[in-house]
Formats: sequence, structure tokens, C-alpha cells
Amino acid sequence: MKLIYILILSVYFFTGCTVASKIKEISVIDHGITPNTKQSITSEVNKLIESLNNDPVTIIFPKGSYDFYPDSSYFRSYFETNTYDVNPKRLAILLEKKKNITIDAQGSDFIFHGHIQPFTLDNSENISIKNVNIDWDQPLTAESEVIEADSTHILIKIDTIQFPYTVHEKGLTFAADDWKSEWKLSGGSWLIEFNKEHIIPAFTGDHGTVNGDLKNVTYTEAGPGLVLIKGNYTKTPVVGNYLVMRHSTRDHAGMFMFHSKNIKLENINVYHTSGLGILSQYCENIEMRKVNMIPNLNKNRYLSGHDDGLHFMGCKGEIIIDDCDAQGLMDDPINIHGTYVPVIQRVNDTTLKCSYAHDMSLGLIWAKNGDSIGFIDKKTMHTIGIGFISKFTKLDENNFMLEFQNKIPEVLSAEYSLENISWTPNVTITNCFVGSNRARGYLISTPGKVIIENNIFETSGSAILIAGDANYWYESGSVKDITIKNNEFRSPCNSSSYQFCKAIISIYPEIPNADPLRPYHKNITIENNSFKPSDYPILYAKSVDGLKFNDNTITRSFDFEPWHSQKHNFLFDACKHVEISGNKIGKDVLGKNILLKNMSIHELKLTNLELKIDTSINEN
Repeated sequence: MKLIYILILSVYFFTGCTVASKIKEISVIDHGITPNTKQSITSEVNKLIESLNNDPVTIIFPKGSYDFYPDSSYFRSYFETNTYDVNPKRLAILLEKKKNITIDAQGSDFIFHGHIQPFTLDNSENISIKNVNIDWDQPLTAESEVIEADSTHILIKIDTIQFPYTVHEKGLTFAADDWKSEWKLSGGSWLIEFNKEHIIPAFTGDHGTVNGDLKNVTYTEAGPGLVLIKGNYTKTPVVGNYLVMRHSTRDHAGMFMFHSKNIKLENINVYHTSGLGILSQYCENIEMRKVNMIPNLNKNRYLSGHDDGLHFMGCKGEIIIDDCDAQGLMDDPINIHGTYVPVIQRVNDTTLKCSYAHDMSLGLIWAKNGDSIGFIDKKTMHTIGIGFISKFTKLDENNFMLEFQNKIPEVLSAEYSLENISWTPNVTITNCFVGSNRARGYLISTPGKVIIENNIFETSGSAILIAGDANYWYESGSVKDITIKNNEFRSPCNSSSYQFCKAIISIYPEIPNADPLRPYHKNITIENNSFKPSDYPILYAKSVDGLKFNDNTITRSFDFEPWHSQKHNFLFDACKHVEISGNKIGKDVLGKNILLKNMSIHELKLTNLELKIDTSINEN
């Protein structure tokens, strides 16, 4: 009887708690916000959010179309990494110092106008955003279809509703809402070509879509929406393909999450942005499921985001990315890193003056009290010691002071950089599709545990880049535990040239003087994947201790002609404890060879005996 009483009491307690803690739902309709009006709701939405306390709540947008225009009441200055500091930022939806809010758009289209940041999370926690499409009616980057092309002229067709423009003698002026931007024909990867299957053709990218005398080009209107570009060309795009005509700057993210934690994003299509797609900066615990950075096919677009897709800088905790697609980006679909900062001066035994090295990393709140800091030799990338922060003082946008709890090494000077090793996440990326985007696929630079599993890659450049750089981009840091398994690397991978793209998987830290006895990266396992290369390079690795390439399947593709200067499948430079075993290598695979540089042949354990080892060839 006593047991039955306890059970009844328990059921009553938990049922009561469920009822009492039921999450409140608020429909924006009840606050005067209705869909499909074409009127700006920026002010009304933010006033609703400002009125909320910290009790759990779901804000519901009944399915429809909602428009957001810049509102000067919601302009804020932010220093956003890998973004030009055009301040103040124009914010559409701001959650500032908020907790326990879910925004459920129920499949609605949020349409933005001009240069604006759709979502900003500032020092908030327990935030969920789901079921929303982010788009612009008039994007901030233009597209066109190639109608004719030969050595003397290119004729393009432009949708004048989506991409209104005027023609003048030096190029085109695109303008909409309150902005305008200039465009002219350019070489390299600033002009990107897509075929009708949304694939960037091989041997374009940094090799260019249009080559020739690009300084002496004339532009004329050939008819409604038709622009004739005359010149002397040695290379032109394919008729019927589409061009992404980049002309604007990266000044706002699609979502900016700043010093926030416990964030969940779900069922989101980001069709366009004016900068990075979703930028997470000094955030903790982020989960993204079905978050897609893709072009809006209903509007016949080939471009999605202006730059990187999912960008994480200085985050910690767990980053979970599952079932997310990326296509048509003008930079990398996922980039996860910290930021090295160079030492300017050792002021005393406990104080350093430092600077923000790159013009797209200015003004960051780089460290907090108690953070662990690594002291990095720029030339070797070795960590010579660890310090613990007692105080961070910003001097101006370019410089700051760090005070330490302990005595710092006397050798610290301008020859050293610093890494904040307290803000480094674990990462799990699963079940994603990485389509054809300008540049690479996933950029991973974190010492946390990383799993990349069950993904499909069709990247134009390297599918995965593991870098680390204390000399140029200053993106930190070294990896300690990465597993890449059960992925499919399809034939478009590394079919065009871009920076750092040495192979389908490129492990390429920028180390001026790599030490083969003390490699920078550690413990990288690549297993049970399938590769379909048309060219030679499959894996390039520099400065790794503990690298396994096992039980993979390599099958030759004939989708494009080989062009790469590297004529080896595998190139290992200054590595230790490398193993290649159990791989199935098709008879038509090019090369079937390995190049070793700055390392002993005894550091390689090889059971795939069909691979020939070279040690004396100088190959870049």
C-alpha cells in the first residue's frame, strides 16, 4: 500500500511539474505582426523580444512571408571575425542578454533588404531558432547566364528584377534598396562559373573563368537584360553556364552568435547573406541540424552565401553539425578555428602587449580572467609554455594588454604569437552534403576531439583542410584527435586550384621551419572512406605525428583531365608515425605512389605494396 501511494504521488508530482512548466507560446499575430504585407516588421519583432523575461517561451510566426528593413534603433557596433568592420551593423532580429527563447517560424520566408544582419544573439543562452528561410528579394551579389562566348566577346543575360543594374564604360553598377556596388570583369576566383548541375567546372577557381587582357574591356547594353563584354580573351566560360558576379563586401553575417551558449538551430535554409553565413564567436555548446546554406532554386539561383557557410571562431564545449547541406558558397562551408595574436612587446614579467594581426580580426575580446594561453614560436609553431590570464585590457581596435597570473618566458618577443587554448571545442560533423562551392570544404583547427563521418563531398577545392597559421591568416590551432571515416569524396573534389589545396585532404599548416622531430598536428585517422579522384593528389600532410590512412577505397574517375603539378597520390612532409594499410586501390588510379620529404622512410608503415615510395623528388 505504501509503495502504491508513493507511485501515485510520483505520477502526480511529475504530471503537475509538466503542466506547471509548460512553455508559453506567443503568436506574433497577437502583437500586430502579420505575414505577406511587404511592410518592415523589424521594430515590432524587437519590441516583442525586449518585453520578455527569462521564463521559457516560444515565439511563433504563422507561415508566410515577413520583411525586414534596417531600423536605426537596432544599429550596433560589433567586431565580427573574418568580416570587414563596417560599423554600426544593421540588425534585423536582436536577442541581447536573453534566455530560454525559441523562435519557430513554421517554414516562413524572412526576406531582408539591403545590408543587414538577419539574426544576432548577444550574450544569450538557451536559444533555439527553427523552421525559417533566410533570403533577399534582391541579393547583394549578382548572377548571369552565359549566352555567347569566344575570344573577342562574352554576352551575358541578367535577371533585371533580382539584380537591377546599369551599364557604363568601365563595367556595371548594381543597385537596390539603399546600396549600390561596382562590378567589372576579373580573373582568378573572384568570378565563379557554375554549370547547370551547380558544379564549378574543373580547372577554374584560381586558374580563372575568364583570362586574357582584362584591363581593356568594353561594356555595352545589347538589349533588355543583355550585356556585351568585348575584349581579347584566352579563356572564356561555357555557353549555358552561369556566372557569380561578386561585387559587394562581407560586412554582415546571416546569423551572428556572440558570447552566447546552449544554442540550437534546426530546419533553416540560408539562401543568401551579405557575408559569412552563420558566425559563432566565443560561444559554447552549439547544435545545428538541417541547417542548409544553399541557393534558392525556386529563383533559379546558383549562389547562396557571400563567403563561408558555418564559421566558428574561439568557441568551446560541443559543436554538433548533422544533416546540413552546403552549395553555391563563395568560400568554405565549415570553418572552425581560434585566432592567434602576435606579441608586440614583453612589458614585464607578467604583462604582454599584443595586436590583432589580421584586419578581419580587430577588436575581439580575445581572453578572459583564468583563460589558458599558449606561447607559440612563429617559425616552428612549437608551444614553449603556458600562461594564465588575470586581466585583458583593450587599448584600441588594434592593440590590447594581457596580464598573467604567472611569470611569462623571458624570450617572448615579436617572434612569438599567442593561442587561447581555453576556447577550443569538440566537433562532430555527420550526414552532411558538401556540394560545389568556391574553395574548400571543411577547415578544422581545434585541439578538441573531432569526428567527421558519413558525409558526401563534391568540393571544387580540397574537401578537408587541416591548417594552422600564426603568420598570415592567424587561424589557430593544432589538432590532437581527428577521425575522418565513412565519407564519400566524389570526383569534383580538388578539381580546381585554390589556396592551400594540395590534395583532396590537405593537412597544411603554415610553418616556416617544420621540425620533423616535433610535428605540429597529432593523431589523424582517415579510414573506411571512398575516393574517386580524376587527378593524382589524394592526401597531402605536413608536420603530423600519428597519421593513419587505412581501409579506404580509391577508384579512378575520368570526369576531368588531370592538371595538378603534384604527381603523387600521397605526399608526407616532416611527419612521424605514418601508416597506410588495407586500402583498395583501383587499377586505373593514377600514380600509385608516395613522396616523402624531410622525414625518414622508417616513419612510414606501408602494407599497400602496390604504392611506390619516392624520397628524392623535389615536388611542390
